[in-house]
Amino acid sequence: MNEELAIRIGSAAREARARLGLTQAEVAEKLGLAHMVYSRLERGKMLPSVQTLLRMCSVLRSSSDELLGLAAAEDGAKSGKGERGQGGAPKLRQLTGLARKMDEEQLEALVKVAQVLLR
Repeated sequence: MNEELAIRIGSAAREARARLGLTQAEVAEKLGLAHMVYSRLERGKMLPSVQTLLRMCSVLRSSSDELLGLAAAEDGAKSGKGERGQGGAPKLRQLTGLARKMDEEQLEALVKVAQVLLR
């Protein structure tokens, strides 16, 4: 088993779960896994099968790149690893997670607030 990859996937899954406000038990149930199995995945003690990884992407509303740690590396390379590229990533993910829960009217208001803040 590739321990580094297992830890990377587990950490990304934990962040995505927290962003969605779900418990490990809730995610495990949605994935069709025992709670202890999902807990081991999040702690990096095991790798998910490809089928489980695909279900995790759906349930956690994350791309496979995010769960595999490829999206973060790509974002860092694009931003030149600048201050905003590293420090802003968790907040950006948090904001994105919140935006996904909003209806159309709330999203429109969020965009307007963001535009005012950028002036």
